[in-house]
Amino acid sequence: MRRALAAGVLVAAGIGLVGCTSTAESEPEESVDSGATSGVAASGTAPIVFAFVCAVGSTDRTETYTTYSAVWEDGRTDCEADRITGTEMSSQQRAAVEAADGAATLEELAATCAVRDTGPWVRTIGTAAEAHLAAGLVEYCPGHPETDHLRDAVAAWRS
Repeated sequence: MRRALAAGVLVAAGIGLVGCTSTAESEPEESVDSGATSGVAASGTAPIVFAFVCAVGSTDRTETYTTYSAVWEDGRTDCEADRITGTEMSSQQRAAVEAADGAATLEELAATCAVRDTGPWVRTIGTAAEAHLAAGLVEYCPGHPETDHLRDAVAAWRS
């Protein structure tokens, strides 16, 4: 009887874990609670994760977001990326910084990825630095709603 009960608990726990992981979001920032780690010494490495502090209109007010999609939904166009956790760039972040070739830092790429309807997302590329920034953004945030425009702008610059 105990074995059957224990087996049932293990199966239920396994199903619960599978359910949690199969519906995980692609943006790890959503689940980050920076308050939960205060007072805990970091050890090892973890990917860098950002929060986005965005201006609200032409006021001094700001709004903080933990996902790109939330910023896109609210239509913010002036944001800064604030590192909230992590010690090492992910391979995607590293590739984006390399593609930017000095035209933008990781924080600048993250902040630019958070906005839409402005900057490189809507204009043509006129300089090598703008082309490098665009290449870094294509690597860093391929899911951005205006990625197609950016890819077209890079192709037009190269041709």
